[in-house]
Amino acid sequence: MVKKITNMMAATLLMSASVVTSPVYASDKITYQVSITNLTRGQSFTPILLATHKNGPNLFTLGSPASDELATLAESGDTAPLTAALKANKKTRAIKTIPGLLDPGKTTTVTIKTSQSAKFLTMAAMLIPTNDAFVALKSIRLPKGKFGVAHYAKAYDAGSEPNDELCINIPGPVCGGTGASPGVSGEGFVHVHAGIHGQGDDVSSLNAAERDWNNPVALVKIFRVKRD
Repeated sequence: MVKKITNMMAATLLMSASVVTSPVYASDKITYQVSITNLTRGQSFTPILLATHKNGPNLFTLGSPASDELATLAESGDTAPLTAALKANKKTRAIKTIPGLLDPGKTTTVTIKTSQSAKFLTMAAMLIPTNDAFVALKSIRLPKGKFGVAHYAKAYDAGSEPNDELCINIPGPVCGGTGASPGVSGEGFVHVHAGIHGQGDDVSSLNAAERDWNNPVALVKIFRVKRD
């Protein structure tokens, strides 16, 4: 779901502790403002990865296995491997990681400076407490002129870890478990997440009535705010 909106909008977790940006290119001439709102009642977003790019980088394909880098983000909230993979792609123009947790009902707003050749934005972050759920938008068009755009983002399952809802396998302040699960496989493909069912060992922490959600899980607003 996409709609136009007028330009009236002008904690640390896991391995991301500060804003990380890609090198500034000589052709960087446009600044965008990105606002992300967590629409869930009981899920937090881990550090959020944003990337601007030309047509090309594909975060995932529904029905296909997640990349190792995306699986790491979805299981542990660590953006570093995916950041490295995007930086290695010649079509990527700028990368930024928003640190800390974005709790239910909260909004975070950042700016990202990129080149005129960047036409798309990709976003991803883990949902906690879950095994391998992530919120994402992939290759959405950046706005032009005075109008911004608003996108509703869904939660997906990386399919890289079983949804056992065991706290030992879920990182973050609620469960305090371990994120990555090497040697353990899930469904084997990326799909729309089925939510929390309260089937784990600690139903007080992963109570479905509190932690479950219906898509979408995030509202993302993007404005073009400056052209050098």
